[in-house]
Amino acid sequence: MVTRKIQKDVEKSLTQHPVVGILGPRQVGKTTLAKAIKSAWPQNTIYLDMELPSDLNKLQDPEIYLGPLADSLVMIDEIQRLPSLFPLLRALVDQKRVAGRFLILGSASPELIRHASESLAGRIIYHELTPFLLKETGYDGIRELWFRGGYPESYLAETDEKSFNWREAFIMTYLEMQIPQLGIRIPATQLRRFWTMIAHYHGHLWNAAQIAGSMGISAPTVQKYLDILTDTFIVRQLPPYHANVKKRLIKSAKVYIRDTGLLHALLKNRSMEDLYSHPTLGHSWEGFVIEQILGLIPDSDQACFYRTNAGAEIDLLLVDHPEGPVAIEIKYSLSPKVTRGFWNGYEDLGCKKGFIVYPGEEYYPVGKNVFALPVKNLGKIVE
Repeated sequence: MVTRKIQKDVEKSLTQHPVVGILGPRQVGKTTLAKAIKSAWPQNTIYLDMELPSDLNKLQDPEIYLGPLADSLVMIDEIQRLPSLFPLLRALVDQKRVAGRFLILGSASPELIRHASESLAGRIIYHELTPFLLKETGYDGIRELWFRGGYPESYLAETDEKSFNWREAFIMTYLEMQIPQLGIRIPATQLRRFWTMIAHYHGHLWNAAQIAGSMGISAPTVQKYLDILTDTFIVRQLPPYHANVKKRLIKSAKVYIRDTGLLHALLKNRSMEDLYSHPTLGHSWEGFVIEQILGLIPDSDQACFYRTNAGAEIDLLLVDHPEGPVAIEIKYSLSPKVTRGFWNGYEDLGCKKGFIVYPGEEYYPVGKNVFALPVKNLGKIVE
């Protein structure tokens, strides 16, 4: 059993806000987390799963059912199945505004659910539950976490083969069931092809026109597909750094499959040997480390990358760090070398601190307040 670090944050929010949301992809452990909170919560709790017909029937007239429960914590799982609930939740909260009235769980972003951010503005705080992170599994599990990804059933599988089979089934279910449940009508085969193409673009600049040409569809349609995968927590679009610097900046985002286990399944990497011989090895490691770092900071919106047409490049830039922008380079090497492009970017932005994250064991300086940082010591980035 892996303890989720987010549990304490959610419990704290329930003492301060009337509605708390836990968002994350399907099968990531939201239900398990909610039930762990339910068992520890001091007041009466009621759990409703919108995928169970019996629970869905209870909300045929939701005001009659939920109205008398003002003194209970009501947990509503898979809330995106019933978006019409949001205006009612707002009204019930406004009738009796106390902390810890509702805990809602969803498998899509507030933007995709649509009504959530509008109806509950000022009444809700969101927490994102990601697949397992290194800070939760511990460094001894890094090989499995990187290769299998952090979805609980994949990470905890008895063998790599069973893990791979689970991920294949997850991808199929996602395409054939979850996407249609959100009201999105896209043929599963076409979205699977697109998802696989994104896997080959993992860690590269987004080029909608190129992918559109390959698929025989328009660039706006391709962007729509990408946004769907982003809003359902499958893809991360890492934005470029925009500032008033006297450089010609790259303006396209970089795209990553957020869970490297899904990335490897899409690329048909069934074993570590397959991954070691695959051309995406370095980019896979880069995406894995980025997710671990962003799991340590409270606001991933502060993260971006930096690249200029002149060749300056920083893999990850944390712009809101108390010490100023922090530059992070990610290398899959036991003897990482700092590139000229990194130093150029470091100087362009006036960075005071930087790290070269690598899979080794030793923490040491490489110059200009830049340090080679073992991945097991990522916490130093936020110190």
